[in-house]
Amino acid sequence: MTNTSPAAIGSLIRDARKQRGLTQQQLADELSTSQSAIHRIEAGNQNLSLEMINKIAEALESPLIARADSRTMNFRIQGETKLSGSIEVRSSKNAAVALLCASLINKGTTKLRGVARIEEVNRIIEVLTSIGVECTWSDDKSLLTLVRPEELRLDEMDLDAARRTRSVIMFLGPLLRFYSEFQLPYAGGCNLGSRTVEPHLQVLREFGLDVEATEGFYQARVSRDIKGTRHVTLTERGDTVTENALLAAAQTAGVTVLRNASPNYMVQDLCVFLAKLGVGIEGIGTTTLTITGKTDINEVVEYYPSEDPIEAMSLITAGIVTDSELTITRAPIEFLEIELAILEEMGLKFSLSEEYRSHNQFTRLVDITVHPSKLKAPVDKVHPMPFPGLNIDNLPFFAVIAASAEGQTMIHDWVYENRAIHLLELGKLGATVQLLDPHRLIVTGPTGWRARDMVCPPALRPAVCLLLAALAARGESVLRDVYVINRGYEDLPTRLNKLGANIEVFHE
Repeated sequence: MTNTSPAAIGSLIRDARKQRGLTQQQLADELSTSQSAIHRIEAGNQNLSLEMINKIAEALESPLIARADSRTMNFRIQGETKLSGSIEVRSSKNAAVALLCASLINKGTTKLRGVARIEEVNRIIEVLTSIGVECTWSDDKSLLTLVRPEELRLDEMDLDAARRTRSVIMFLGPLLRFYSEFQLPYAGGCNLGSRTVEPHLQVLREFGLDVEATEGFYQARVSRDIKGTRHVTLTERGDTVTENALLAAAQTAGVTVLRNASPNYMVQDLCVFLAKLGVGIEGIGTTTLTITGKTDINEVVEYYPSEDPIEAMSLITAGIVTDSELTITRAPIEFLEIELAILEEMGLKFSLSEEYRSHNQFTRLVDITVHPSKLKAPVDKVHPMPFPGLNIDNLPFFAVIAASAEGQTMIHDWVYENRAIHLLELGKLGATVQLLDPHRLIVTGPTGWRARDMVCPPALRPAVCLLLAALAARGESVLRDVYVINRGYEDLPTRLNKLGANIEVFHE
């Protein structure tokens, strides 16, 4: 490196840390220092000795703080694989990011147990710590404690982290209670096509928020003249739109009746969490929510996010595509019933345990055992619907499953413009996939999967589909630049290897 200014060194340290998948707090723990010190270093506000630079380089396993973009994480997968045993479903990514955003409305202490340590969570934690929220993991990383300062440092927000996650849009609801003016960077995340934020802005206008889009930022102004009972109807039954509305209503005096709300799993988690903060909520799990706001929220609250139905579906798919007997424990059955009904129609043999409750004492769980089965294509197309229909994030897995089944299956993704296109990559592994238009695929099976060297598509679920198909492919496959998978799954190669997979993680 030729530029040795504190800002240049700080930038390289930040990039190397993110390549390792560490938060500022995690790096601080390795160096026996504070998160605020790491923030100052990465912001270029602290001069470093050569000894300290070498110490940081050692902690980051990065020689001389090499630029992170020169080394990407990749997977080497040996197939054909037979899986066996059982695997536990981890907590929900989407619930976790909603709860992290929700911690901003609580002036007290928020404790979250069992939060998945994934890239999407890391990005939100980076944004929170950069604006002054204390985010502390317990020694065993099972408990995350968040303490909001009296005044947030919004002008010090980590813009790079914020722009790498779409979830930052859910800061709008919490912040409108505390500031008359603020700005947020444009949201990022998966490349799934046009995803307008207008439904967010439309519903938040009911709470006095007016947003103007400028160069790279949303400029927000808030009116305080909000009184009486509000009847709000969402024009789009979106999950994050509903969550933003909930976070605004939770801290607004009076009653809000929210119609056409999403009753999906992450929304239910957020509702249960808000109820623990003393917010009145009726209608959890329905499309009409009645929220009685609480203008001063200052509680010590502890909460377990519920298990992730999308991860559960990906693990079910792993068992199906490898023709294995596999038990998936702690699966949230309420959010998998349509998927299982379609799979049963296709000929999948599976068994369910008796129901039991999640640690949040609300979500219903079962253990699902998938048995080797000869599948046939479903009679009708496979398409998503708002809950309680087939989850949009579970739809891509049906492309892999359809490729393992006898006959032709139409996959109709009417929500996103690009995701069906990303699933064409399955063809490189041997699947017969025909794109009818940006929303519709015809998949013809069964497939003789073959190994391939590939680059991950820039979308989480299609990328995981390639990994699962590679498990069934004869020979050695390489999946390159797997950051997008780490956004949604915690240590997936290690967990699959315990079931009999052979996945090697390497960098280059």
